[in-house]
Amino acid sequence: MNFGMLGAAVCMGIAAIGSAIGIGIAGQGAIGAWKRCYVNNKPAPFILTVFAGAPLTQTIYGFLLMQSMAASQKDSWFLLGLGIASGLAMCFSAIAQGKAGAAGSDALGETGKGFAQYIMVVGLCETVALFAMVFSMIVC
Repeated sequence: MNFGMLGAAVCMGIAAIGSAIGIGIAGQGAIGAWKRCYVNNKPAPFILTVFAGAPLTQTIYGFLLMQSMAASQKDSWFLLGLGIASGLAMCFSAIAQGKAGAAGSDALGETGKGFAQYIMVVGLCETVALFAMVFSMIVC
């Protein structure tokens, strides 16, 4: 069995799990904000879908890293460890991003202001996943 290929698959899978959890969290925040808007007879901002969908990118990063790892000639155990570690980094980045997106949805839905500031925090969470992907691609 090639544990390096297992590491590549695990990286993709763990990153996708994080995306699913993050999207669920951010989606709940967006739906709650829309409900409050409807209850108060205010327009429901469609832009909240940006917050809800933001954690999806970690799945893409996991896929890109998986492709890079699958082509690697590095030691199988190294690739397995790299896949687990980078997959977890992307997973937790997506979860944190979902929480930040839910808070951003709540705040924007309530006030109608501050989108740029809220999306910056969501972007900071994204940066962790980007760093994990890029640095892992460099070493594999």
